[in-house]
Amino acid sequence: MEELYKIGILGLGYVGLPLARLLSTKYAVVGFDINQKRVTEIMNGHDKTYEVSDKLLKEVLTSGSPSLGKAGLFCTSNEDDLKDCNVYIVTVPTPVNRHNKPDLDPLYKASETVGRTISKGDIVIYESTVYPGVTEEECVPVIEKVSGLTYNKDFFAGYSPERINPGDKKRSIEKITKVTSGSTPEIAKRVDEIYRSVIEKTHLTTSIKVAEAAKAIENSQRDINIAFVNELSKIFNIIGIDTKEVLEAAGTKWNFLNFTPGLVGGHCIGVDPYYLAQKAEEIGYHPEIILAGRRLNDSMGNYVASEVIKLMLKNDLKIKNADILVLGITFKENCPDVRNTRVVDVIKSLEEFETNVTICDPWVDIDEVKEELGYDAFKKAPKKQYEAIILAVAHNEFKDFDLEGNLKENGVVYDVKGFFDKNKVTRRL
Repeated sequence: MEELYKIGILGLGYVGLPLARLLSTKYAVVGFDINQKRVTEIMNGHDKTYEVSDKLLKEVLTSGSPSLGKAGLFCTSNEDDLKDCNVYIVTVPTPVNRHNKPDLDPLYKASETVGRTISKGDIVIYESTVYPGVTEEECVPVIEKVSGLTYNKDFFAGYSPERINPGDKKRSIEKITKVTSGSTPEIAKRVDEIYRSVIEKTHLTTSIKVAEAAKAIENSQRDINIAFVNELSKIFNIIGIDTKEVLEAAGTKWNFLNFTPGLVGGHCIGVDPYYLAQKAEEIGYHPEIILAGRRLNDSMGNYVASEVIKLMLKNDLKIKNADILVLGITFKENCPDVRNTRVVDVIKSLEEFETNVTICDPWVDIDEVKEELGYDAFKKAPKKQYEAIILAVAHNEFKDFDLEGNLKENGVVYDVKGFFDKNKVTRRL
């Protein structure tokens, strides 16, 4: 007999909502978020992150909490609505603090919420990115303390790391292989079955720690490889050759890995390596390569700004009070997410030279940029003549941007992403 599940999903952001929508095609799902504005928006049938289309969202929404055995999605900010769930999935953010140390507060708070609502026999699954050991050594004890229940006797746990790639419409959630795990062999099988019922392929691991470690190294590997090509771009700039052309030539070899230089931000690649480094240091090992890659990538914003200033000086352009246009402020292309965007490093560095920086990004919520980052942004670039234009994020909308019409004589165009025609730019990263 097939198990009947009512699933509570805590956190309705870029990870939680797509998962809630998918699971609600088969199960009763309650989506919980402490942000009432976000809940209202979703229940009105719209996702401002654009990860779930309005059409797909409206197909699964229910006016009230669906009963066990009935498919559908109901979203709420009232944790009491979670109490009749028997599976909980935690998808809250796991950021770092200003010292680049893991900030587990969102996980602790979500675990407290689970502790107040969980019942005997229930399963809690964590999807948030962590270092090996967090689920069972940090989160589970919180649930035990709040609920009074005993782990692996009264309730059980699993870990299945999220692999959402914001803005990537080719890799929808059901097509991405899902790593799964559980606190006992039986629970691991049940966790795997839940995901496999809506996702094309899963990979069941032998322990929660293995699954946690797998997630931690996925983005650390990308971070290190990007750091390598960022360093190459600095070297080739000094030599006087085009990095993109070098990478294209090297890419003709069958086993050459395709990475490109750029600003490394976001909630995964720019954060996950610090979680792995934290665990390594806890056990007495200093992770040299991981932290070296982080240092290099975190320095790229200052590097880009300094290169732009140098090019402006070579062209006899004024620096103080110069008008500079930055195209894009999200952490990646064709996505409205501004969390941990490293474009701000470029802007801050330019402002140290007392330049006037204008930000244009057609994807962002203008109010969110002001609230979260403290900057004014425009959906369309104000029509004026700029001393410099920096392409920071390769949004599709910038393909036809009029560079010449917005540039002063001898103005500089710096292309961080190798997005524009080489003949139209002064330099590419």
